[in-house]
Amino acid sequence: MKITEISVEVLSEAKAHPVRDAIQLLDRNGRTRVRIDTDEGISGVSNTYFGRVASSPAVLASIVTEQLAPAIVGEDPTLIRGIRQKLQTLTDYQGTAGLSSYGISAIDLALWDLLGKSLDVPVWKLLGAQRTAIPTYAMVGWLELDVTGLETVSAKAMEQGFRGVKMKVGGGPLSEDVQRIKAVRAVIGPDAPLMVDANQAFGYSEALRRGRVYEELDCRWFEEPLPAGDTDAHVRLAEKLDIPIATGENRYGQAAFRDLIARGGVGVVQPDLRRAGGLTDCLEIGLMAAGFGVPYASHGGGAHIHVLAALPNTIYVESGLLPADGRVELVDGCYPLPLGPGLSSWND
Repeated sequence: MKITEISVEVLSEAKAHPVRDAIQLLDRNGRTRVRIDTDEGISGVSNTYFGRVASSPAVLASIVTEQLAPAIVGEDPTLIRGIRQKLQTLTDYQGTAGLSSYGISAIDLALWDLLGKSLDVPVWKLLGAQRTAIPTYAMVGWLELDVTGLETVSAKAMEQGFRGVKMKVGGGPLSEDVQRIKAVRAVIGPDAPLMVDANQAFGYSEALRRGRVYEELDCRWFEEPLPAGDTDAHVRLAEKLDIPIATGENRYGQAAFRDLIARGGVGVVQPDLRRAGGLTDCLEIGLMAAGFGVPYASHGGGAHIHVLAALPNTIYVESGLLPADGRVELVDGCYPLPLGPGLSSWND
């Protein structure tokens, strides 16, 4: 089997209901859809999403069509790691991190989808799954919501069967965070996991100050307290706090995780499929983390559920509220694994 063509479709439109975290307004629905065709009539597809910047999907499409795709037409699509290495070498001069990584990830995911479809099995079966369902929490606590809105969506998440919720912090003074956390805790109960996410908003001193308060409020983890690339500050913060530091969604490639994990700067590792390098790199980062006893929770859901099925250190898949059409129901606070071939997911 050989790759014959790689095609790309782009969507970029305003989000009907923009959401806000501590550093940005996410006001776009952007998507770059990559399709890989073969001479045996089997195709694989991936979707890369953007929450802001209207031009980003088209810029990514240009990288895929003009740089990456010509380099792999004629290749055997089952040699997924070989293709990854070829594309990393190709983009090294201009910098593989950034949108080049998004493009490599998009191709990597489409190749896994193709492989699963060629064998008529879901990808999680190819990875040697450890479980048939993934514990999940709902990321619902955006900063544009007032306290009443926050309480409403948190209650909805618990009604739908999620094990817990995550909320944004850092958009205002610490007193505001405390008020909002206490409101959510009152809704979800004393035992449900409650995570907080600062989206890289703090420096070290402020992260330490707020982290001590989040500990006292029994938050499950403190996500992205610091700029993502500052490994030294993550290590120092983790040494001072008891609450686990969760981070990883804004790190590119495996090398960016190696020292962070080995030096104890992360308590819950959270790679992003787009930035880390696709399914292949997320799987390998997860196994690296498992070797150091560090739990793994996805940033986002979708195709990531296949990685989570296979890792020994999986704790959660991130999700929004369940769709109103009822196509999926949680079982004991878990997403059941999708049964369709390739990278099928409940987000399809």
